[in-house]
Amino acid sequence: MKSGDYMEKWLEWAMEIQSIAQIGLTYSKDVFDTERYERLREIAAEMLAEQSGMDLERVKTLFCNETGYQTPKIDTRAAVFKDNKILLVHEKNGKWALPGGWCDVLESVKSNTVKEVKEETGMDARAVRLIAVQDRNKHNLPAYAYGICKIFVLCDVIGGAFTENSETTEIKYFSYDEIPNNLAGEKTNKKQIEMCFRAAADKNWQVQFD
Repeated sequence: MKSGDYMEKWLEWAMEIQSIAQIGLTYSKDVFDTERYERLREIAAEMLAEQSGMDLERVKTLFCNETGYQTPKIDTRAAVFKDNKILLVHEKNGKWALPGGWCDVLESVKSNTVKEVKEETGMDARAVRLIAVQDRNKHNLPAYAYGICKIFVLCDVIGGAFTENSETTEIKYFSYDEIPNNLAGEKTNKKQIEMCFRAAADKNWQVQFD
């Protein structure tokens, strides 16, 4: 087994153990079973801390902080084009990304995408069509210890203007050949941006999904 394959495998094991433990803690009524599931959750966190070098308590905070039946989180990303250029936001950490974020409670994929564009760019957007639904851990690094569905949506801008906010310092349109190198790769990588360019240019684009 290759080193990269092993790294993915141990993460899968840790994620599955944590998921089983979380479900067990949700539905188990037996105090002894609850103790066993708590220990399973600790083992999953210890595996992740050992392999990643992260502090165990931080891993527990990030990895073992949910209750209920575990399902993937939803992350929406807007691909906004103008004159064959794509809109990226410049984040506080100095990196560029497609506008977007977690899908909030009471928001649909469509409404959340529009909301994120407004919050991060000041622009009023209209969601046009889906580009792709991706399993984040198959496309972005570093791998996360929980599942995320990344949903890319082609959008038009219908108004608004940029104002600096708590998340971004500026916005800019980039051509295909101008895609910056300092991308926030954990959120948006170059292949994903290139995919958005292809989708915008193809009226018969077929939604890609994992």
